[in-house]
Amino acid sequence: MKDFEPKIVAFCCNYCAFAAADLAGAMRLQYPHNVRIVKLPCTGKVDALHLMKAFEDGADGAFVAGCLEGQCHYIEGNFRAKNRVAYVRRLLEEVGIEPERLEMYNLSSAMGGRFAEIVEEVTEKIKALGPTYISKKFHSEEK
Repeated sequence: MKDFEPKIVAFCCNYCAFAAADLAGAMRLQYPHNVRIVKLPCTGKVDALHLMKAFEDGADGAFVAGCLEGQCHYIEGNFRAKNRVAYVRRLLEEVGIEPERLEMYNLSSAMGGRFAEIVEEVTEKIKALGPTYISKKFHSEEK
């Protein structure tokens, strides 16, 4: 699949990561258009089922982006999210999906440039991995 464009889901907290994504847009930074953002009140609200469902529904990769460690607006939500991401990475491996397709990042609301870099990094990593066996059927149906 030479023209493979990965589908990536970003689970972003409202206060920092989503604000950073918004800032990236306001700064008119260029980054791949293949990311879909799910806005959360806090990354501590992301559940393992949400992350697994993203892959089941055809995502090739996903990332969770929350506040900087120690600066979560909900005290320890990003620590809970970090643990859930680690758990889901183990689940992905058990079902035959590369665990590096799921990552956790910490941002402040002023890091619009870093958000754009993260999208670039994740997109390049997923392009190198190719589609998952689950998402292959979604990519073939689009043609």
